[in-house]
Amino acid sequence: MKSIQDSIAVVLLSGGLDSMVSAAIAAEQGFKVHALTVNYGQRHACEIAAAEKIATKLGVARHVVTSLDMRPFGGSALTADIAVPKAGLSEGIPVTYVPARNLVFLALTTAFAEASGSSDIFIGVNALDYSGYPDCRPDFIASFEETARLATKAGVEGSGINVHAPLQHMSKADIARETARLSLDPAWSWSCYDPTTQGLACGTCDSCRLRRKGFTEAGLIDNTAYAGE
Repeated sequence: MKSIQDSIAVVLLSGGLDSMVSAAIAAEQGFKVHALTVNYGQRHACEIAAAEKIATKLGVARHVVTSLDMRPFGGSALTADIAVPKAGLSEGIPVTYVPARNLVFLALTTAFAEASGSSDIFIGVNALDYSGYPDCRPDFIASFEETARLATKAGVEGSGINVHAPLQHMSKADIARETARLSLDPAWSWSCYDPTTQGLACGTCDSCRLRRKGFTEAGLIDNTAYAGE
């Protein structure tokens, strides 16, 4: 019987803080980590370079960067000419939501996992301190796991696909603490949706606000370079 040390986990590695922590947890649990990063035409494409840095720092066994341009679809401030909100979190689903992004990305991750002989996927979604995206909720993750079972050869033959969301019920402060516990450098990751032309995090978009709030509440230093500091 294959031990966990011989098992591959495929991690959806965006380059953000949550995906970095999720990848480190998978490695800590003894999995051989394969990472998938998707260049979907996002305006904050510098997160792809962050993902490459994280993959190198964590020593992942394999890192695949693939392209799936979602800009022709529009409908999001991250893929279309729509301003990124800077006034703080508002009610409802924000314009930074990319239609069905996690659904699409998990489908790609499932394909990569099955091709790699893996039954385990890790994704860094969070349902507490987040921007209200519907594809970060626990019921979506549970539903997708069942879909993956029905849609794959692995599922038909009985091994199935396990979707791990280790940060699902953590606050951003909890995630910041995990960063410290796992000896991760926050600056390896990238969270900002609207970086400056100088390559600094804006500090005021929803993602920056949530990240900064988490480190402040945890009493930890985030050494990310923010504009105006």
